[in-house]
This record gives sequence, C-alpha cells and structure tokens, in this order.
Amino acid sequence: MKKNMITGSKLWSIAMITSLLAACSAPATTGTTANAATSTTGTTKTVSVSEQTSVKYADLVSLDADDTNISWSEADSTAIKLNGTTATVTGSGAKAANGSVTISEAGTYVLSGELTDGQIVVNVADKGTVHLVLNGATIHDNDSAAIYIQKAGKAVITLEKGTKNTVSDGKTYVYADATTDEPDAAIFSKADLTFNGAGQLTVTGNYNEGITSKDDLKIISGSISVKAADDGIKGKDMVAIQAGTITIEAVGDGIKSTNDTDTTKGYVAIAGGTFDIQSGNDGIQAETALVTDGGTYNIVTGGGSANAPAKVEEGPFGGGGGGWGGGTPPTDMGTPPDGEPPADMPEMPTNSGTNAGANTNGAAASNSANTTTATTDNNADADTATTATESTSAKALKAGTDLTVNGGTYTIDSMDDSLHSNNNVTVNDGTFNIESGDDGIHADQALTINGGTITIAKSYEGLEGAIITLNDGDVDVTASDDGVNAAGGETETAANTAASTDSATTATDATTTSNISVTETTGTTSTTDQASQGTTATQQGRGPGGMGGAAASNNEFHINGGSLTVNAGGDGLDSNGSINMTGGTVIVNGPTDNGNGALDYDGTFEISGGYLVAAGSSGMAQGTSDASTQNTIVMTFPTTQKAGTLVHVQDSEGNNILTFAPAKDYQTVVVSSPDLAKDGSYVIYSGGTSTGKAVDGLYTDGTYSGGTQVVAFQSTSNVTWVNESGVTTANTGMGGPGGGGQGGFGGGRNRSQSGTTSGSTGTTDSAK
Repeated sequence: MKKNMITGSKLWSIAMITSLLAACSAPATTGTTANAATSTTGTTKTVSVSEQTSVKYADLVSLDADDTNISWSEADSTAIKLNGTTATVTGSGAKAANGSVTISEAGTYVLSGELTDGQIVVNVADKGTVHLVLNGATIHDNDSAAIYIQKAGKAVITLEKGTKNTVSDGKTYVYADATTDEPDAAIFSKADLTFNGAGQLTVTGNYNEGITSKDDLKIISGSISVKAADDGIKGKDMVAIQAGTITIEAVGDGIKSTNDTDTTKGYVAIAGGTFDIQSGNDGIQAETALVTDGGTYNIVTGGGSANAPAKVEEGPFGGGGGGWGGGTPPTDMGTPPDGEPPADMPEMPTNSGTNAGANTNGAAASNSANTTTATTDNNADADTATTATESTSAKALKAGTDLTVNGGTYTIDSMDDSLHSNNNVTVNDGTFNIESGDDGIHADQALTINGGTITIAKSYEGLEGAIITLNDGDVDVTASDDGVNAAGGETETAANTAASTDSATTATDATTTSNISVTETTGTTSTTDQASQGTTATQQGRGPGGMGGAAASNNEFHINGGSLTVNAGGDGLDSNGSINMTGGTVIVNGPTDNGNGALDYDGTFEISGGYLVAAGSSGMAQGTSDASTQNTIVMTFPTTQKAGTLVHVQDSEGNNILTFAPAKDYQTVVVSSPDLAKDGSYVIYSGGTSTGKAVDGLYTDGTYSGGTQVVAFQSTSNVTWVNESGVTTANTGMGGPGGGGQGGFGGGRNRSQSGTTSGSTGTTDSAK
C-alpha cells in the first residue's frame, strides 16, 4: 500500500470517496514481461533486475604485504617517545618540534607514551609506505587531527598486541584560512590507510569524524572503538574490513564510503568481525555496493524503531484507518446492507475516463536521499491535517547500488529501513533479527532471497522491492502495513507523480548498476515467463470487494522455495503486478480490516507448486488465478472467526489437506496444495483440536478432532470458491463499500452442521 507520513486527523468519508473514485478511474494498461528484464512503453522505463548473487569480499578487496605486516624490531625502526607536550625521536626520518612530530621518510615508526596537545604528521614526498606502530600511545590534539597523513603512498597503523592506545581531538579546529576544511577527523589520511594488529585503539572524534581516509580504508584486525560527533569510520574509495572488533557510537553514520563519481569505487566490503554500532544516521552505508560475507552485527540507528515517525495509510484501503466492508464504516456514511452501497454514495465511474489512475497498492519510493515530504489529501481539513517531513536516513545496512549479504548474524533495531538498496538486494545466507521503523528489507529494483533465516519482528512493510524473489531460506515477517510489497521500480505518469511526493524524492543512484559486480552475474531474478501480465484491468481471482479497473504494473513476486510466514496489518502479499509460486511454503495471517487482503495483486497469481495458506478478512479477498496449474480453495466463513480457531480441510477419505490456527481474526481462508484435486470432494471444519505440533500455526502431523462441519462440497475448477452453503462464484466487480455479498453467501447463514470428525493430518513434503 502507498504510504505517506501524516499527522493530525482527516475527514475520512470525503477522503475515502475521493481516493475510491481515483482508483476506479484508472485506465487499464497492456504490458508484457519476459523473464526478469522488463521493457514497457509509454511513461515507464526499462527495468533491469539482473542480480549479482556471487559477489564476495575477495572479489572486491586485494591485500598486499604492507596491509598484513605487523612485525617490527628496534633495530629497523624509529622510536618516538611521547611525553606531555614534547616528544623524543630516536632514529631517522622524523623530527619533533613545537609539540608535534613530523615524519618525512618511508619506514617504521614506533610510538609510545602520551602527547597531551600535539600532532603526528606524515608527509612523505616519495609516496613510500609509512608504518606506524601504536605501542601504548595516547595522542590528543586540541585544535586539529591527532594523526594527520598528509602525503604518503600508504599508511599502515599497527596496534601492538597487548597494548591500549587512544587518539582524540578537540571540539574546535583551527585552519589556515576560511577555504580550508581538512583535516576533520581525529585520524585523518589523504592516502590509503590500513589498520592491523591485535591491540586496542580508542578514537574520539570530538570535532567531526573519528577515522577518515580520502582513499582506501582497510581494517585487517584489532579492537577499534570509535566515538564521533559525526561519522565514525569513513573511507572515500572503499572501506574493507577483514576481521576485528569494531565498536562505534556516532551522531552521523557508523561506517561509510563516499566516492560518488566512480562506480568502481565507493563500496564497503566486510569479510567478518564483530560490530556494535549505534548511529544517529545510517549504520553501514556504501555509496555504491555493500557486501558482507560474515560477522556478528548489533546495529541501532536513529535511536531504534521506536523513534520512527508515525506512518498512516492514505486512502480508503489503508491498514492504519481500516477500510470499508465488514468492519465499521465511517459514522457519517451509514451502515450499508450486504451488497448495497449507501444511498448517498456517488456512482462509480467506468474505466473509460481519462484520469490517470492512482496506484492502488503503492510504490516503493527510491529514497536514495531519503528526503520525503508527504502531502495531505486535497479534501482533508486544512486545520486538522498537517504534513510530516522525513529528512534523516537512519538505515542499518544501506547501498547506493547493490547490497549483497552472504552470511553473518545481524541484530538490527533501525529507525528507518533495516536493509536498503537504491538498486538490488541479494541475501544468500545469514541470520537476521530485525526491528524496523520502516521497511525490513527494501530494494528499489530486485530483492532476492536465496537463503538464510530472516525474522522481521517489527516493520511498517516487511519486504519491499520492484521484483521480489524467494528461492530459499526461512522468512518470518510482522508488519503494521503490507507484509510483502512488490511495487515501484518504474516511472509513474505525470499526474500520478504529482500526486505523490514520495515518488518524487531524489533518486541519484536508484537505477545505476555498479560496475563492481556486474561480471559476477549468475542469473536473473525471474524464473518464469510472465506473458501478457497487464492485459486486463479486471483482477483474476478477485473476491468480494474486488477493485475493478486496477491496472497491473510490471512488478513481480516470485516464490520458488523456502518458507515465508507473514503477520500483516495491511495486505499480506501485495503486488502491483503479478505473483508466481512454484514451490516453498507460504503462511499469511491478516489483515483483519476489510480494506486490505491477505492476497492483493493487480495482475495474476499463478501457482504451480508449493503450499499456500492465507487467512484474513473477506472484504478484499482474492484467490489464485484461473491459469494456475495447482488447485486452490477459497473459503469464506459466515462470520469472523477468532484468532487461534482451527480451520481444517480434509478430502472425502479423511486425508488432511489443511489444519491451521491463524494468528489473527479471519473470515476468509485460501489454501493451495499439491494434494488438492480439481474434481475432489472436501469437507471444511471449524474449531476443534489437533494432537500434532504447530509450526507458525500450521499442523503437519497429529490427529484432528472435535470440530464443527461448516460445508462439504465437490471441487469444480482449479480455483473453487465456497461458503457455508457450498460452491459459489467470486465476485470480480465492485460490490460497493465492503465488497458486496461477502463471497456470494446465498441464504442459510446458519446451515453449519454440528458433529465431529477425525483423520490423520499427514501432509506433503512441501508443507514441512
């Protein structure tokens, strides 16, 4: 669903009607997609979603002998003994004067003692390598960088094993003139800078940043703690971390790279290590690519998800305010009878209008600059509706181009998106425990999950991307709005763009493909052809309350394997285009309001394998598409069922098809299984118990008994809609607020039969 951040109250009756009129006036579009590369015409652009799945640390980072050299001897080095405001130099290549030490020759320099107000300056004209060994050194400069690498081929700082070292600066710098703004960090280098060794280093950047390199910045090992008034650790061309223990407390970004002029640079690559990052802005931010192979991460951004600005769904189908149908309508609209709109509701226009349609499911904003100004509804009361502006990017892992996670353990509490890319996100492995104030994982283009265990315990939207693919892994999503949202990734019409400032945010790198990893392409996100995806505005399989005239976009959600569990306040699975499922297990709980649906797609939902169960409200219910090769049952109960009430489906021989305890109240249940036959006979029960063990509410073993039979029926097609009276038809039209006849109930609402049944609850492997 489309999201805007709005504070204050709204005149919901007027706003709902206005949005509804706009949605129903959307012109139908015709488009085709082949594989994952999508070409569209008119106002949209070509969207390339090739994925770089095999990019690793070693593909981006090369180390030389200097990077890993930690050895030194007294005979082959120069000793620098620090003492208050003075220093003693023993050896060649360095001189002490006026409380500072200047190193002018390549070589090894061993620093010890304390410098209370002075500077270590490296200025080597021949561009050689300078090796600084911190051997129990404390260095502070009141008005400039404590360590300043002005000129050198490379600087290597070794943290001597068993030592504690401290580097800090003052809160105010003194520069030569008004045009000078460097250095601006406690440790500042204009050359490549490498840290290694097994000692400890504490850096305090009181003025601005903690550690900065204007070229490459590498951390090979060591224990490094940084506290900074702005960014903690910053490298221009790259930040590469092979190992170590990194602790950062930064007002700005924790770790970042900044080169925005060369697509082969500006990346962050991490092989491993232990990270504890608390940042006011982004935790780890790469101007281009961000790659993590492993490590243990504890990241808190912007004070955590609890500090996120409140988000309210704008329009009649929002999760925040609830929708029409089944629930409580606005008090000034009256309570319509089933299938009939209120008398004062305006007539719905046809799709022949020329109004540019509103995006019914919302678009994923690129948010590359993350400066978003939300606009209030034109019909909202100007005195009670205000705007809220989001200007702080506080994401945990953020990439300007591609974000690739190959492994690691991540505990994230972010005010903003937890994982974010202005292009593609690929998760190959890893364990994630996420609490997000916005999206759990967001990609402006392709979001691909090939493995890992991902728990998104809190989010506004769980997974969001233009094209989302789940190939493997275990994903558990809790979202206040949509659980999964395939949206965005294309240019909107001028009218639609003007209506939403979310999509008008700066998108400097939203579609730029990084040259860093393009040679690592191993496949494409889409695994099946989607032909004629947007050939009709009528949504196939749309149940009661279906929005006729919603135009399908080129967004796709592919489920090829793994498991996905969703608990959603808005739509469970939402695609502005199509959904395709060939394998895996998907469990959807919610929504409970009738303005959203457990399944919500504008194109088609074709299922050919796997196991799907989706329990939610009935007002906007959809099943799978008629073109599916695997069969589906869509059951609408006469009344809302309480959370935890078992729904059980078995065939005529007593074999279990489904035994499920939804986590939220529900009225409609969609189940698709390889065990369902097109012409099979089935019985649906409500209530009762099972002796089996539930995983995410789904029972895959044990015996079911004690339930009340709701309906027995014969399946008539590959998508069979039923209610308590038997087989019915899906209403694909606009049934008025609330979705018309709630699944085509025909009389006899109290025809449920009392009784019990028992049968084995064995299931196919796809449900395990």
